[in-house]
Amino acid sequence: MKSFILFIVIFIGGISSAQTTIYDFKVTDINDESFDLASLKGKKVMIVNTASKCGLTPQYEDLQALYEKYKDENFVIIGFPANDFMKQEPGSNEEIAEFCQLNYGVTFPMMAKVVVKGENKTALFKYLTTNKETGKTEEIKWNFQKFLINEKGEIEKTISPSVKPLDESITSWIEGD
Repeated sequence: MKSFILFIVIFIGGISSAQTTIYDFKVTDINDESFDLASLKGKKVMIVNTASKCGLTPQYEDLQALYEKYKDENFVIIGFPANDFMKQEPGSNEEIAEFCQLNYGVTFPMMAKVVVKGENKTALFKYLTTNKETGKTEEIKWNFQKFLINEKGEIEKTISPSVKPLDESITSWIEGD
């Protein structure tokens, strides 16, 4: 009987905590304000883990250009700074915000620094890196990995960090081609 009750508790707990879209998450922005991802319903979203001291950091420029080009077409980019790869994002949230603004004129939403790999991974990134069909986790490869989320809040594509934000594979996805 005890094992049956334990099974029921685990089963029900698993269902209630399962997230099915990004809309099930609330995060904290870089200014320490709550950001409900449900506010993005109906938009295409690119989620990117970022870093200020990485060889790929110049992608901020193309991310900003992409955002400027498509922000009025139901598209948004959300940057999540992370210090998980060779400690390439050592700054505080305030320092990161200043760096992004001064060096790249970033106006797309930036969130508070998060953990994107390992056992302390933030809940949103656990969701983004877990294969929905197999349940297996695929770790993020490096800074500037991109997750393309459709208007329903579902992951459609994961884009390699080396693929630049203005690449046709991304712009055609945004344009719906």
